[in-house]
Amino acid sequence: MKNRKQTGIRRLINAFKYSSAGFKAAWQNEEAFRQETVLLIFVIPAGLLLGTTGLERALLIGAYLLIPLVELINSAIESIVDRTGREHNVLSGRAKDLGSASVLLIIFIVIIVWGLVAYDRFFG
Repeated sequence: MKNRKQTGIRRLINAFKYSSAGFKAAWQNEEAFRQETVLLIFVIPAGLLLGTTGLERALLIGAYLLIPLVELINSAIESIVDRTGREHNVLSGRAKDLGSASVLLIIFIVIIVWGLVAYDRFFG
């Protein structure tokens, strides 16, 4: 029997279920994801207060939301690497290091965005 892909509303429902399962797995298994998500309790109000325009607010909050996004991708990479084997492998180590570097890079980007908006707000 041919494997048919779902279409229409059924595809959307299934996609939502898979995404929800991914969020649940990240919350249960990834400490960094939990920390970054809990910080949203403070980041969203701070972004709304610091930004003076809708664009600034969207930039502040949206930039921060990239951190858990990249963390999810990094965790997916780590899961795939760990599934292939626990023994040391240069390419596996590189893949994990590159994923980790991407998280650090987005954190730097968020710091720059928040710093520039704050500078403009208070000194510009």
